[in-house]
Amino acid sequence: MNIIPSKKMSLFKPAIFSELKSYAKQLQQQNGLELIDLSLGSPDIPPHEMLREHLAKLSKLPTSYGYTLAASNEFKEAVARYYKRVNNVELDPNTEVIQTIGSQEGLVHLPVAFCDPGDIVLTTNPSYVAYNAGINLTGAQAYFVPLDEERGFVPNLSAIPEDVAHKAKLLIINMPGNPVPASPSIEYFTEVVEFAKKYNIIVLHDAAYSEYYFTGDKPITFLEAPGAKEVGLEINSLSKSFSLAGARVAYIVGNAEMIKIIQQLKSNLDFGIFDPIQSTAALALDHAEEITAELRKTFSERHRVLTKGLTELGWVVAPSNGGMFIWAKYPYKMDSVTFAFKAIEQTGVIMVPGTEFGSEGEGYVRVALVQPAELLKKAIDKLKSLTV
Repeated sequence: MNIIPSKKMSLFKPAIFSELKSYAKQLQQQNGLELIDLSLGSPDIPPHEMLREHLAKLSKLPTSYGYTLAASNEFKEAVARYYKRVNNVELDPNTEVIQTIGSQEGLVHLPVAFCDPGDIVLTTNPSYVAYNAGINLTGAQAYFVPLDEERGFVPNLSAIPEDVAHKAKLLIINMPGNPVPASPSIEYFTEVVEFAKKYNIIVLHDAAYSEYYFTGDKPITFLEAPGAKEVGLEINSLSKSFSLAGARVAYIVGNAEMIKIIQQLKSNLDFGIFDPIQSTAALALDHAEEITAELRKTFSERHRVLTKGLTELGWVVAPSNGGMFIWAKYPYKMDSVTFAFKAIEQTGVIMVPGTEFGSEGEGYVRVALVQPAELLKKAIDKLKSLTV
């Protein structure tokens, strides 16, 4: 049988993560190389015991295994309480909250709800890989907004040509970002709202790392900006902030009309999330301050250790006050893919080449803060031995 993939499949390249890990394990088996994996942004800290016990208890109930079809009222109301308590943002749980099966699913499917072939979607280069996947799925065209290094790598909206802005349908921003952990501010989000209103553009803010802030007293949400709910949405995941990555639970909040359109799409795509997971997610949101305080302390220390160590090695680290990653320019004259494999070969430290996130990532690597501080110090020591 001659099996031919669709032409659209040419737009979806295999991710490099498995290739990096396969190569590392091969070297480990051959010569006993000690590996320090700083590639995938999967939390190494387990969920709070309260959450694990709650999920286990509900999972034992024989009544827990039917279709949920959509978000439970318990979950939606917990999201609304979280935004009111933490950010003083009012949300109607019935019309301004929708659940997604992790943020990846929401990010990939959202452009399907709003974009047609040929529409322009504003995103950045580099950016999280799911954005381009969603754009490619719809047949829309990505326009890459330059990152403004002088303002901490935030997308430079003033650099977008007028004709492009007038044609754009959607703008995707992500702060703190992946791979570049740009820090959010209400001033910048207000600028985004004004830009969106001027050109009639839907805004999606990916807030997956919002609880990973190392300065200030609370996470910053796009919805705090005046008029934000008139122009857009915010997607957030419990994967990182509550170490529930495998549970696959997230939400989109904001403009009620946009939420209704997404709901129409999702009603044709899935039958909801396991109810014990929804209930556990609601419990996590209701105890966010208690759960995330220790997480911030841990990741702030890891961020400090890695930033200091790489800087002392002569690497240039993008400044940031949060996020789960370090975005660093290495001081060697070779492409980022070759460098990533050389680093594994010589040191056992696994990092992601910057070009995995876009062509402007050449010369950079993304380093995840997913190991204890002592192991990060060991990674720095190993990187000292690089001879590339």
